[in-house]
Amino acid sequence: MNASAPTAETLRGALAGLLDGLPPRQAAQAVERLIANYRGTTPTDSPVLRDRSDVAAYAAYRMPATFEAVRSALAALRGAAPVWTPATHTDIGGGTGAASWAVADAWEESAPETTVLDWAEPALELGRELALASPFPSLRAARWQRSRISSALRIESTDLVTVSYVLNELSEADRAAVVAEAARAAQAVVIVEPGTPDGYERIIEARDALIATGLTVAAPCPHSAACPIEPGADWCHFSARVSRSSLHRQVKGGSLAYEDEKFSYVAAVRFPAAPADARVIRKPQIRKGLVLLDLCAKDEALRRETVTKRHGDRYRAARDAAWGDTWPPHDGDGANASGA
Repeated sequence: MNASAPTAETLRGALAGLLDGLPPRQAAQAVERLIANYRGTTPTDSPVLRDRSDVAAYAAYRMPATFEAVRSALAALRGAAPVWTPATHTDIGGGTGAASWAVADAWEESAPETTVLDWAEPALELGRELALASPFPSLRAARWQRSRISSALRIESTDLVTVSYVLNELSEADRAAVVAEAARAAQAVVIVEPGTPDGYERIIEARDALIATGLTVAAPCPHSAACPIEPGADWCHFSARVSRSSLHRQVKGGSLAYEDEKFSYVAAVRFPAAPADARVIRKPQIRKGLVLLDLCAKDEALRRETVTKRHGDRYRAARDAAWGDTWPPHDGDGANASGA
């Protein structure tokens, strides 16, 4: 069980209470409609979440996945900058607060003061209600402010900005303006998007913009140079396991107790950080007596490393490695690395 499990369970319990009295089929239909809307062209001048039933259904369906994806991105940021602790946090387009739950969980010993900005008042109201059920005083005391997420957005200086599953809802001009405002105001910016080719393209666009303003990439990339993936040939994304609720099973079918949320992200900072020497960018392939690791490395290249039993501790580490993990540099033990 990962460290976030107690927080995730508390969040799931609070979300389950939202659906009391809402007929299961009505909740499922609301989710299906909202998913179709989010995947289409969403007007930036009209909130997609119209009322409490919309918000309750969609929050119950999406908040656990958003929480786990953002939590994974924050864990990578903490790995690159373990001594840094934000005192203030602004969650742009934060909706019902999934990213803010993840931030409170990541720095649970001294969670930052949080401000959540969103255009949908029903989402903010429900987010405030959910936060009262959290174990974090900082989250219970968070400010929930209605704000249009557009080129007009202005935020106060803050240590950390999160922007999760928001860029797809914005026009190209608004996306650029929101990323620029986040970079201007924050010491660290974490942006998360769906793990699709389009989501990855938005992350790369944001990554380039953040670097252009003077930030450096802390995660997932081992460097701040251009992404070595050939445009259109592949995309960089990761996976987070999410416990499935009965609402998930109603909407998606199937009976598994979990699903894997695919996401792309970037974490960029204005302070010293130590990015990974290499990061596992695909699910490791475990074969008899060997493990194949697809890596993005500090030398700005993609490569595949073959680790065999004769590599001893390195082989055992490779068998335990997961998609998205950091990977130590080759120390001369003979592991075979080839360009990817």
